[in-house]
Amino acid sequence: MKITMKIFLKTFISGFLILTMLLVPIQWGLSFVSDFRLFGGTESLIDDMPHLVDQDSPFFESFKDSSRVNILMIGVNDSLSDTLMLGSYDLKTKHADIISIPRDTYYERDGANTAAEKKINAVYGDDKAVGTAMAVSDVLMGIPINYYLVVEYDTVKEVVDSMGGVPMNITFHMHYNDPYDDPPLKIDIQPGYQILDGDEAVKFLRFRKGSGGYAGYPEGDIGRVKAQQEFMKSAFRQALGFSLPKVVKTTLENVDSDIPLGMASKLAASTVGLSGEDLTTWMIPGKPETRNGASYWFTDEEGIETMLMQIYDPQPETEQEQ
Repeated sequence: MKITMKIFLKTFISGFLILTMLLVPIQWGLSFVSDFRLFGGTESLIDDMPHLVDQDSPFFESFKDSSRVNILMIGVNDSLSDTLMLGSYDLKTKHADIISIPRDTYYERDGANTAAEKKINAVYGDDKAVGTAMAVSDVLMGIPINYYLVVEYDTVKEVVDSMGGVPMNITFHMHYNDPYDDPPLKIDIQPGYQILDGDEAVKFLRFRKGSGGYAGYPEGDIGRVKAQQEFMKSAFRQALGFSLPKVVKTTLENVDSDIPLGMASKLAASTVGLSGEDLTTWMIPGKPETRNGASYWFTDEEGIETMLMQIYDPQPETEQEQ
């Protein structure tokens, strides 16, 4: 499956932020079990969504009986959701899954007349977090979304620095210059094991191809996917082991969410002992296509069913009773 670099970048940022901006602060607040909102969100999915589990969904029983907590990560830029990621954590199996929903995902809705309005990222500008959660739930066959996180991306560098950087083994010399970017982009990351600070981490994420005779990823787009996933897993491990007040402060100042501290504390208690192997990343199945001059990501319903089967792993009742 061929995916653009923008999708790779958004996949990483979303996954990274949902881990650093959720797991670290909830560990900090573990001893304060209550229902007030840890992040002070302006909306509430519990209050505003017409349903948490869509009874018309073919996965209704699996959704209803699941011990999963689903949190929608929304990265906002200029009133659009540049990044949409659904973080799903199973309280019983202690496994986390992150599903990336491309911002260009085709989504029909009332009042959407222009090509831009028919992209799922435009929903946030009209209907904010609750409307976006409804759209994502609709695309993912009625999957319940319990909470949301809204994050601005200009804090990525600060968050990476506040957690002490991210350890990475760079397998080749990443070199790229773009003097016409604003500001000019210069990437020069030497191969070898190192801890990327915030500035270098952002450059790592922005790397597309080599310049001046330097190579890019040998596997092309697939290589970039693997690199971003390795980075995300490393950040996951780093976040799980971090509880510095600076990280908490950076997080709380830049997140809008309706997650209550009681649930955050419950999640924190459950995440003790997690490792990078307890995280699986997914891209919502589909393919890119141009229609009427606009580029969209058209989802594959059968592929989504297969993905949800793997995530929720529904078993026949006879097997469950044995």
